[in-house]
Amino acid sequence: MPVLETKNLTHVFPDGTAAIKDISLRINDGEFVIIAGANGSGKTVFIRHLNGLLVPSAGKVLIDGEPISKNIAETRRRIGLIFQDSDSQLVGQTVAEDVSFGPENLNLPVAEVKQIVAETLAIVGLSELSSQSPHVLSGGQKRKLAVAGILAMKPQIIIFDEPFTGLDYPGVVQVLGQLVQLHKAGHTIILVTHELEKVLAHAGRLVIIHQGELVADGKPEDVIHCSEKYGIRMPLRSGEEVSLLTWLK
Repeated sequence: MPVLETKNLTHVFPDGTAAIKDISLRINDGEFVIIAGANGSGKTVFIRHLNGLLVPSAGKVLIDGEPISKNIAETRRRIGLIFQDSDSQLVGQTVAEDVSFGPENLNLPVAEVKQIVAETLAIVGLSELSSQSPHVLSGGQKRKLAVAGILAMKPQIIIFDEPFTGLDYPGVVQVLGQLVQLHKAGHTIILVTHELEKVLAHAGRLVIIHQGELVADGKPEDVIHCSEKYGIRMPLRSGEEVSLLTWLK
């Protein structure tokens, strides 16, 4: 049984625009899945259904075979979504307060919350900045803080929406390292991006959404060859010295 599944998922906006159409997708526990697509393809709309931020016009989302609507609070604890704009997820006056927000809302004891915050900040490498204001952090540090806020809820699945947008090279390195470590730690990773060259070597599966429809799904080395057909730039082009298969290793 997949840990997360969509069945015939469809979302139609009030103006009649179909953002996603009849998408059926299975995600297994421990996978690292990239969801790619050109701007406006519907990939962000799709992932916002996975933890109940959007309600489908048709179809359903299942976690462990049960509809996510059965217990939406538990669904959002198990499935963490990190938005493209990290600032939209920063709610605390300090880094530590920001991370404590989720556990406090679970009504955990104060001592337990403090322990969770300390452990989580250590995982993302922000312990020394615990008393800083989130708004003075670099772009990469803000993304790591957004990850920390999700990790504090002890999720099983973590979804990233375009995590490299607006980051300089050091920020990209920070966030990519965090992604790889989270996957190694056992989290199921779903990553929405059109910047395949940054992450393709680390994923076990590539899904492409085009004009609201799921058009390709499989191993990266099998799917990547059709990416440009759907408006996604390939990391390497034929004729270059390093072959795609070598680069993927």
